[in-house]
Amino acid sequence: MDAISSDILPPGIRSRFVDDINGLRVHVLEAGFETTGRPCVLLLHGFPELAYSWRKVMPMLAAAGYHVIAPDQRGYGRTTGWDADYDGDIRPFRLLNLVRDALGLVSAFGYRHVDAVIGHDFGSSVAAWCALVRPDVFRSVALMSAPFAGPPPLPFDTADKPAAPTAEDPIHRDLAALPRPREHYQWYYSKRCANADMQHAPQGVHNFLRGYYHQKSADWPGNTPYPLQGWTATELAKMPTYYVMDLGRTMAETVATEMPSAQQIGACKWLPERELAFYAGEYARTGFQGGLQWYRCGTSGAFNAEQQTWSGRSIDVPSCFISGRQDWGIHQRPGVLDAMQTKACSDIRGMHLIDRAGHWVQQEQPAEVSRLLLAFLKTTQTSPG
Repeated sequence: MDAISSDILPPGIRSRFVDDINGLRVHVLEAGFETTGRPCVLLLHGFPELAYSWRKVMPMLAAAGYHVIAPDQRGYGRTTGWDADYDGDIRPFRLLNLVRDALGLVSAFGYRHVDAVIGHDFGSSVAAWCALVRPDVFRSVALMSAPFAGPPPLPFDTADKPAAPTAEDPIHRDLAALPRPREHYQWYYSKRCANADMQHAPQGVHNFLRGYYHQKSADWPGNTPYPLQGWTATELAKMPTYYVMDLGRTMAETVATEMPSAQQIGACKWLPERELAFYAGEYARTGFQGGLQWYRCGTSGAFNAEQQTWSGRSIDVPSCFISGRQDWGIHQRPGVLDAMQTKACSDIRGMHLIDRAGHWVQQEQPAEVSRLLLAFLKTTQTSPG
């Protein structure tokens, strides 16, 4: 696999590979590489995105004096060395191994620490665990679009009164039993069919991604999020169908119902067709299963026990949260936004909701995201200026 051609990237960003990172050959976008001795920030993308999703933020961070590193994470893009076999081993895609990937990449670039790890969407979860597990390396953390609730708790005070068995979550049965039967997208993404549904979408990968990105952006008028009252079927069903899907419909069918018009596509400055074509080409080639493996690790619950090693710990390095005001993602897990502020992070220095931005906040409003990130870095006293 070759590096990305420079004519696809903004000036000042280069594409390169770093070998032998926890079994991977990692594809990286890099900015601020022209001079040595710069402090480093690490940018971690989510689903279905790539390092490319940081293309508008990277030059601004580099101009402020940072060395900016954004990898295609395990399972994505031009990074190789991972196995997307549905029947294969999903353990390499668990959160703590993704932290190991990040740690190895930082070390390969010759850094003992980075000034910030910045994660968006599922990358926010990786960034949070980076800061929780290795605060000596990841000196601050910016979480974007996906709040962090903290590590799972250990059973407590059970020596003389054994812990009650874990009850099965009835949410999936209850969603399916609604008058309009529904299904949670994360469990759909964990199904064998999900990758083929998207990679071989009837409308093609390009139009599938156009619909998906559109419907989760501020361009779609249906995104008027508000806090939900609890993890119940009736509350979750208030969310758009890209989160709580109509049972029996694929994600490709779901977003096809809200395709933007040709006029809307032409007016979409944050994701013009040329830039969307890059995403579509990458996902048409790799499929989506690499990213879907992350969801399978989460929905299986198979790795809760190792995460309980950090039970009761909070993120104690400086942190901030940034999201689009029109992003339902901040409310999809009721109570998590509050838990992040009251328990999971002990030194939050900013909670920012950016207007006219949906889920793809760093692409929809890159200037404001960059301004907020640089302001946050100044509060940590790690600004190169």
